Amino acid sequence: MAAPEKETVKSELPDPKEVAKTYAEVAQRASKLLADHIQKQVKKGLNTPSDELGIAQAFMDMMGKLLANPYRLAQAQMNLVWDYFSLWQHSVMRFTGMGGSPVVSPAKDDKRFKDEEWQEHFLFDFMKQSYLIAARHIHDTVSSVDGLDDQSQKKVNFYTRQYIDALSPSNFAMTNPEVFRETVKSHGQNLIKGLNNLLRDVEDGGGNLRVKMTDTTAFELGKNVATTPGKVVFQNDMMQLLQYTPSTPDQFKRPLMIVPPWINKFYILDLREKNSYIKWCVDQGHTVFVISWVNPDERLAEKSFDSYLLEGTLAAVDAIVEQTGAKEINAAGYCLGGTLLATTLAYMAGKRDKRIASGTFFTTMTDFADPGELGVFIDEGQVSSLEKKMFERGYLEGSEMAGTFNMLRANDLIWSFVVNNYLMGKDPFPFDLLYWNSDSTRMPAKMHSFYLRNMYMKNLLKEPGGIEVGGVAIDLGKIKVPTYFISTIEDHIAPWKSTYSGARNFGGAVRFVLGGSGHIAGIVNPPVANKYGFWTNTGAKLPDTADEFFTNAEQHPGSWWTDWQAWLEGQDASKVPARDPVKGNLKVLEDAPGSYVKTRLDAKKAA
Repeated sequence: MAAPEKETVKSELPDPKEVAKTYAEVAQRASKLLADHIQKQVKKGLNTPSDELGIAQAFMDMMGKLLANPYRLAQAQMNLVWDYFSLWQHSVMRFTGMGGSPVVSPAKDDKRFKDEEWQEHFLFDFMKQSYLIAARHIHDTVSSVDGLDDQSQKKVNFYTRQYIDALSPSNFAMTNPEVFRETVKSHGQNLIKGLNNLLRDVEDGGGNLRVKMTDTTAFELGKNVATTPGKVVFQNDMMQLLQYTPSTPDQFKRPLMIVPPWINKFYILDLREKNSYIKWCVDQGHTVFVISWVNPDERLAEKSFDSYLLEGTLAAVDAIVEQTGAKEINAAGYCLGGTLLATTLAYMAGKRDKRIASGTFFTTMTDFADPGELGVFIDEGQVSSLEKKMFERGYLEGSEMAGTFNMLRANDLIWSFVVNNYLMGKDPFPFDLLYWNSDSTRMPAKMHSFYLRNMYMKNLLKEPGGIEVGGVAIDLGKIKVPTYFISTIEDHIAPWKSTYSGARNFGGAVRFVLGGSGHIAGIVNPPVANKYGFWTNTGAKLPDTADEFFTNAEQHPGSWWTDWQAWLEGQDASKVPARDPVKGNLKVLEDAPGSYVKTRLDAKKAA
C-alpha cells in the first residue's frame, strides 16, 4: 500500500542503540506480565467460564430466530450485496478520476473518520464505506429479528454494536491513514511507544487493561480542579459536608444542599471556575453546602441504602440547620443523588419533617421502567453474579462500574484512546473532565444490591410503600414541596423520557425542563457559554406523556441555570447577611474540597 501523503516525509533513522534498548525493555515487561497472568490463571483454575452475562445465550436465541426465517435472511444478504456492488462502481469511478456521491457516509458527529484521507484517498474511502455498509446491515439484521424477548434483544443490539465498533478500520494501524502516516514517518517508533503504553496500562490495572484517558498528574484537587473556597464543617463514616465561603454581602435565607451521586465524585460540579455550578451558585447568593461521599472499602460492606439516607442526606440536613440556624433549606440532587434526595423527601414527608422546602433534580430517575442501555447489564443472572463478587470483597470495585459506563460510548471513551495511546504512541492529553471521569468510586455491597434489585429490577420506588427506609414506607406522592426537574435530551444514562415519567409521581407542583446535550454537558452548562438551550412547557400541569410535553414545548436559548434561579427565587427570595463557614455553629474540620474526595483508587498506580 502506498503512503497516502501529499508531501514526502523526511525523517532521520532512529538510533539503533535506542531502538535495541526500547525493544529489550518492552520484551522484559511483556514477559513479566505474561508470567504473572499465567500464574493468576493457574491459581483460579482453567475451568471454562460460564456465560454469567447471558451474552452467548442471547446470541444463540437470536440466531435460532433468524435462521427460522430464511427468506428475510436471504433478503438481507441480497441488500448487502447490492450495496457492495454500488460501492464497487463508486470506487472504480473514483479510481478513474470520475466523481460521484458516496454510497454511505458517516454521521456528522463520528470523529473516527475526520482525517481528510478518509474522503480524498480512494482506497481509504473504500475501506470506510465498506465498513459502514457492513455495520449498517449487521445491525439492521440482528435488531429486526422476530420473536426475541426484550432483554435478549437489548443484549444482542448492545454487544453487536460493541463488536461493530471494535472492528472499525480506524482501530488498526494499516487501515487508519493517520496512523499509517505516523508509522512511515517515525519508522514504526509510534507502535513501539504504543506497546510500551499498553504494557504500562496493563501493569497499572493489576493485570487487566485499564486504558488511560488523561494525564492524572496534571491535576490536583484544590489547586486546579475543585477550587471554590470553603470548609468541611461536618463528617461521619458516610460523608463530609462542605460549606462554601460567600462571595456576596448577603445570601438567600434558605441554604442550598447539593447531593451528588455516590457513584462519582462531587467535583464534576466544580471542575473549573468558569464552568463551576457550585461557584456560580455561591455568586448568585446561595449558602452552598455539598455532600462529599466517602470512597468505601470492605469496612463499610454492611452500609445500606438506609445508611446513605440516615447518615448521609438526613445527617446533612441536621448539620446545615445547626450550622446556619435556618429552619428551611433548598436541596438539589444529581443523578443517583437525586434518587436518594427523592427518597429522603418522601421519608421526611412520612415523618412530617418540613425542613426541605424545595427539591431540584438533575437527570434523576425515580421510575426505572425504561433504564435505557444500562438495562442490558441488569437481570437476575448478572445481578446475582455481581452480588457474589461484591459480597466476597465487601464492595463494588469502581473500575468495573466505570468500564460499564465507558461501553455506552465506546468510540469516544475507549477506542479513541486505543488509537491515540497504542497506535499513535502518544500520551493522553490533560483534560479535567476525563480526570474526574477516571476518578472511580466504590459502592458498599449491601447498598448496591438493594439499589439494583429494588430500583432497577423491581421498580419499587415509584410504588407507594414499595420500599421501606428507616422504618418509613416511601411514597413519592406524599412529596408536596415544589420540585424542579432538569433532564437532557441526549442522556444515555438517565433517559429523559424515563425521568419525565418519574417526575409525574410527585405530589406537589413540578416544573420539568429539558436541556440540550447529554448527562454531563447538558447539566454543566454555564450561562456564559450560551450553549445548547432548553425546553419548557407552560401548561398548568405536566402533560401525560413525554412526547406530549415535547410537542408543545417552547425552546429557549442559553443555560437552564438562569431559569432554575428564577424558579427558586419565586419560592422565597428573602435574604440574610452572608454566612461565613468559620463563624457558624459547627467546628471547621479542614479546607474544601476535604480529604474524603482525595481518596483516589488509582493514586498509587498513577504515581
